[in-house]
Amino acid sequence: MSTYLIGDIHGCLDELKALLTRVEFNPLQDTLWLTGDLVARGPASLDVLRFVMGLGDAVRMVLGNHDLHLLAIYAGITPNKPKDKLTALLEAEDADLLINWLRRQPVLQVDDELKLVMGHAGITPQWDVETAKMCAREVEAILSSDSYPLFLDAMYGDMPNNWSDELTGLARLRFSTNALTRMRYCFPNGQLDMICKDAPEDAPRPLKPWFALPSPVLEQGYSIIFGHWASLEGKGTPAGVYGLDTGCCWGGEMTMLRWEDKTYFTQPAIRRKEKEQAPKAS
Repeated sequence: MSTYLIGDIHGCLDELKALLTRVEFNPLQDTLWLTGDLVARGPASLDVLRFVMGLGDAVRMVLGNHDLHLLAIYAGITPNKPKDKLTALLEAEDADLLINWLRRQPVLQVDDELKLVMGHAGITPQWDVETAKMCAREVEAILSSDSYPLFLDAMYGDMPNNWSDELTGLARLRFSTNALTRMRYCFPNGQLDMICKDAPEDAPRPLKPWFALPSPVLEQGYSIIFGHWASLEGKGTPAGVYGLDTGCCWGGEMTMLRWEDKTYFTQPAIRRKEKEQAPKAS
């Protein structure tokens, strides 16, 4: 029985299957953790959703910002853009089934036995485990309710950027969603910066990666798993923090971590490999 954790899939089904085949993943006994962003930018978002849904209870996943964006597109809140390569999914006969399954997936995973916490973008340093759970459950409750289009319409925006117990309503939900699915940088006081996307060495002062600030979650003895930040290339995080998005959909790699022995497995993007092997035009 093994626990496998995989970074952002982004419609790259062939690479996902290649990794699972390499470790002889058995859904009857192994568990697969997915950091979110199952869809968009890659070639096979429809087939990825069908495949992951078919794995049933063997999967523990979280929603990413691209997954939420898909829900908003399907609800008619924001337009479908060709660069996301979602048209086949949106027009599929089983789209309703897949979308309703997707919006009932969590935005946070916590395993008290393994001492693991997983959020797509990470965990804001303003939260401990209990606060993260509370805020995640609030987002999940609205997503799985009949009021989910109202939330999806209101989730876009960068404010508020500072956590407070006094936040209420859609503002509270927007902060939680940004912290769990979009965050990269924080100010030294923990406030979120939702603008900078540079690599850490290029980020302007005083911004710091969220994981460079003291973390109540780490202090509680948990490890943090996240994806979302492909330019990190899985490097530069402190002990107990594991970034698994290594940019497969951009021609990088898909990364898997077997938790029990901390062994990494990587699968180069197949499209990149095919491009490298293609004969040069004369």
